[in-house]
Amino acid sequence: MLQDDWQLTDGVDAFLAQVGDFLRSRPALHTTPLTDIEKLRTRRANEHDASAAVFGRLESEGEVRAIFYRTPRGRLGLTSLSTEQAGHLAAQLAELGHSPTNVIADHDTATAFAEAWQQHAGTRPEPFWQTHLHRLGILTPPQPPPEGQGRIAGGKDREQVMRWCREFCTGVGEQTSIDLIDAGSWDGSRFSDRHFTLWETPNGHPVSMAAATSIVGGMIRVDPVYTPAHLRGRGYAGAVTAETSRAALTAGATDVALFTDPANPTSNALYQRIGYVHISDFTGYTFSYDAP
Repeated sequence: MLQDDWQLTDGVDAFLAQVGDFLRSRPALHTTPLTDIEKLRTRRANEHDASAAVFGRLESEGEVRAIFYRTPRGRLGLTSLSTEQAGHLAAQLAELGHSPTNVIADHDTATAFAEAWQQHAGTRPEPFWQTHLHRLGILTPPQPPPEGQGRIAGGKDREQVMRWCREFCTGVGEQTSIDLIDAGSWDGSRFSDRHFTLWETPNGHPVSMAAATSIVGGMIRVDPVYTPAHLRGRGYAGAVTAETSRAALTAGATDVALFTDPANPTSNALYQRIGYVHISDFTGYTFSYDAP
């Protein structure tokens, strides 16, 4: 047991039994923990992953107030923490010998942890990811819609989807995913478990795509959305995102979430027009360690 009521849990199933209600209480805000932990659960046959993952929860008066988890690749995920709570967690993880490669959380939590981790581990945090988190309110498909229709991507679309995912990653600087795709490790990438929808013109030519996670905790996240540069500005991204969002609601999702680039006002305005509402800002920091 950690101090300050932080408790470690052995095994993803036991952890989910303890914190599932907490995560499901705000599924859009907890979109990343929900999908990350579900992926660890479904891939637990990998014994290395099972032993490398670390889970912890913060309790007060018998209620779960926050969680953390460290993935096998070293990413630390956090739900909202106060500055004091983030500092205590950093001190205690350092004492236990954990060395996360990066942290992702809401902006204030991630920043508080990164600053505390620098004090305890002597690493300089570098921001690598900043995003707006949106939750779908009332879905409002674009009117008039562009020509064409949406359809579920199938096996014949695999190369197209992989190529567009790589182009998406190039645009946003997601090097880890690029490396996995280039190495032929699609199944190891974060896109392998996505459900893709294509928007195609009346002649059957795909012009845009959107993907969604499986439903977990009542939540589905739309990610990624991509239109090749020469086809943008024609309404395809809005149409395929609306179609994917509609399918998520039909599948029973209570919350549909979506991350957007704060530096892209065009896409932010687009998603707001079809019903997405900004609810939080998220930040990621990476940590570098000196070789022993």
